[in-house]
Amino acid sequence: MKALQDLEIFVRTADSNSLSATARALGISPAVASAALKRLEAEIGVQLFLRSTRHLRLTSEGEVFLAQCRPALSALQQASLHLASGRPGSRGQLKLAAPSDLGRNVLLPLLNEFQDLNRGLDIRLHLSDRIANVYSEPIDAAFRYGQPADSNLVALPIAPQHRRILCASPAYLELRGTPASPSELQEHDCLCFMLGGEVHDRWKFEGANEPATVVRVRAVNVSNDGDVVRRWALLGKGIAYKAYFDVVDDLANGRLLPICQDWICESSPLYLLAAGRQQITPLLRQLHQFIVQRLEQWERQHHLPNQYAATTMNV
Repeated sequence: MKALQDLEIFVRTADSNSLSATARALGISPAVASAALKRLEAEIGVQLFLRSTRHLRLTSEGEVFLAQCRPALSALQQASLHLASGRPGSRGQLKLAAPSDLGRNVLLPLLNEFQDLNRGLDIRLHLSDRIANVYSEPIDAAFRYGQPADSNLVALPIAPQHRRILCASPAYLELRGTPASPSELQEHDCLCFMLGGEVHDRWKFEGANEPATVVRVRAVNVSNDGDVVRRWALLGKGIAYKAYFDVVDDLANGRLLPICQDWICESSPLYLLAAGRQQITPLLRQLHQFIVQRLEQWERQHHLPNQYAATTMNV
């Protein structure tokens, strides 16, 4: 539905003030996004954005249209999902793989909601921090943090600007003190993730007025399960370097506290990966759009700091 996509591109661009950020989030080219805005402006007969080579902002007419368009777009997207749930093409099975923390804490409630909207849909969810092979394993797609190393994979962006965060429990920080900079981490107990036998003990940081730095931390506890690392942090065993999504509820409830907030942790973008275009079925694309939409709503509700905003941060 091209008209619905044009409205979505308009709302996303208004939120991010960036056409390129909108294009990245939707997995389209900036030229396609620009053409959609021009088409929308031609259809309603008003200019929605003031454009220059470096800046993009709403006109007064665009601000009025946005206020009316946002709830209308949400209603249309919801109606589309409800209608799709009654079509035979939406029934079937989705076989998905995801990291343990992400699957339990973020994806599971979203998948449950999506299944409720698509009656007759079966879900096979494989949770493991081992990287799933979308070519050889019996899965349709995999949720994965990090830039895909294989350029042949089809990567649908979910949270392309997502980052890690440094955190620890109040009990640990009260006992050992709070590091003021990444260099002080070497004096602390750190909790590390291990993948394929490799311990991730080199943590990367960027400072506003400081050069990027890599700190090799002292790993007191190591696990190949991300949820175990999180649980150790909650128990006060040390400092963790986690994907923000994995600990967002713990941070919101004060069970974990952010550390070194003047420094930005490394990027950890989230994608939905498939082996090829033929694997991107209408149902899988519908799931992708649903999750992106829900995460954007969640970000606005929780007022995420800019450096952790998953889908709308412009870098």
